[in-house]
Amino acid sequence: MAFTLEVMTSFSQPMIKNYLISIIRTFGIKAVVHQQKTKIICAFDSGHEKLQECLESIGTNLPASCFMTKSEFYDIEGEPETVPDFDIEYPIALGLCPGCQKEMFDPGSKRYYYPFTHCTHCGGQYAFFDHYPYVRSNTALSYVKPCPTCEKESVSFGRREKQVLNSCHECGIPVKLIHKGNERYANDPGSFRTMFEVAAKALRDGKTLLMKTTMGYRLFYRTDKLDQGSVLMLTNAMKITEYCSLINDEFNALLSIERPIIHAALKDETLRSTFGATIDVKYPDEGFSILLGKELTLLGLDFIAYRALESAVEADLSMDFDLNIHSQSDMRLFINKDVKFIASGERVSFPARLPFGTDTLSIANGLVGIKDEKGMLFDQMERFSSASTLKVNQLETEIPAVESANFHTMAEDEASFMSVIAEHNKFGTKVVGAYFEGEPSFLYYDGKKVIRVVPPKPFSPEGLLEKMATLREGSDRLVANMRIKLPEMVEALSSLKEGATLFEATAIILDLEEKSYEGVMKEALKFVGKGGLQIDTKVEDNRFNHVAFLSSIISYRLADVDAVYLSYSIFESFGDYFSELLTEIKGKTKASDVVLCGSYFAGQSLFSRLQRNLKTTPPLMNVSYPIGKESCVVGGVFL
Repeated sequence: MAFTLEVMTSFSQPMIKNYLISIIRTFGIKAVVHQQKTKIICAFDSGHEKLQECLESIGTNLPASCFMTKSEFYDIEGEPETVPDFDIEYPIALGLCPGCQKEMFDPGSKRYYYPFTHCTHCGGQYAFFDHYPYVRSNTALSYVKPCPTCEKESVSFGRREKQVLNSCHECGIPVKLIHKGNERYANDPGSFRTMFEVAAKALRDGKTLLMKTTMGYRLFYRTDKLDQGSVLMLTNAMKITEYCSLINDEFNALLSIERPIIHAALKDETLRSTFGATIDVKYPDEGFSILLGKELTLLGLDFIAYRALESAVEADLSMDFDLNIHSQSDMRLFINKDVKFIASGERVSFPARLPFGTDTLSIANGLVGIKDEKGMLFDQMERFSSASTLKVNQLETEIPAVESANFHTMAEDEASFMSVIAEHNKFGTKVVGAYFEGEPSFLYYDGKKVIRVVPPKPFSPEGLLEKMATLREGSDRLVANMRIKLPEMVEALSSLKEGATLFEATAIILDLEEKSYEGVMKEALKFVGKGGLQIDTKVEDNRFNHVAFLSSIISYRLADVDAVYLSYSIFESFGDYFSELLTEIKGKTKASDVVLCGSYFAGQSLFSRLQRNLKTTPPLMNVSYPIGKESCVVGGVFL
């Protein structure tokens, strides 16, 4: 008999499976570890004397993942014949596992306060990765020789076995802190701790800190108002629920190995008066941020703002090291009581391996999918040196990146839609779907190809007021009243340039500070009642009618309906719009499934409405990839 442990996870990345194998290998237990679509199955030699000790180690050391739900165990027939093994095909960018965090705060460890601490299965490895294959000579650490202890760790059973970027204080990377032209170097436990103490005190005193981390550049600052695009890093785990209203899944996700950004409601009245009702929050992820967070907490600061940057900027203090780094956009996770999905971001989802595909080179949003003997490998285009293919598909909005006699362009909505079909293996079936990231689009897959049923209609602000005045009989009075009662809004709408978005115009009408979809979504989250107003989302000539939609919002503004209620009503009405059309198209086409894709669906009020309306046909969405534009590279393989 074999003792069997099942870990439930729908996420396809192998990091949890590999971590399990590392622990099993440490105890030398024969086992079979297999990752399926919804779970990881571990079948152990039930007679091994260290099985109980191994299981206890798994319970203590296995990182908590926001994609793991539960575990169960039972006995099955048969016995494993070998100790399991694993491969490391590409680098990851995750938070630190419990073992690495423990080392970093253990004064007796050779990695005490060493910010580059990580193991084979955690940490910001991607920052130093240059190109495939993933070996040390192809990384920024190619000239940093590991010490004998680190070298031994990389070839010994344990969580650092096969570690490509192993280092410690003895063979590690010096870091410098620059302030007013003066440089302070850290290269041992004492100097590293002092450096982070100095940096934390500077932030406490109102200074800004540019930190080069293993997740990219971050500008940290104290503030009474977050800059657009900034995140509040919560440094004290014990006080997170004092500051934020979180369901259990949101709290667990913040502290998970993935360390996502979550848009959360603030509970603390002081924070609400400072930052507003909702805000993007995150818990420290990689070594630099964790060490800074620790020192900030010791100073009584339970949170700090930061902005992710692509390159260095001016700041009062700068923490830097002499290695080039590569960054990825951070993972933003959407969670409600029933559903969890990745709203946007490259990190955690990419690099990725899909075990099947076509001989098509897919290029989209800086990512590429390349066919090899194992299936499809997806990563940033710069990480590959060459590729051979029979066909190239690239987003129609991008400048062609390669020359090919069989070059094709693809639409973002079609590619994203196809990625969901591929991830759920719905090839050969009939599927309808909606894409919402910019303009609404409705699509149909007949089992072979994707058809745009209701194509996206680009928003154009040109002549907007004139279009409103001639929309229908009496519409001229609406515009006349606007000019009298809301002259500033009229001026702002008239000043919109070509390229402006529908939600930019919407935010102007609602008089919001943040003129974007995000601004309207955040305003909607302030609503605590039930039931909204009906906003005009009717289709005209098989297209979404922007003018009717905006005119409807303006009429409510003229009636003094507040922006919070209107914002909520907008997404509730969009929810009805999408569900009605999807149900209608599904009935006409006899499709079996409904798909939702596009990052705009990651709004609580919109998604909750859709979830309620489509209760009998729960929509399919991306699981291991973001629902937004980053998934296009996956769908592009199959178009």
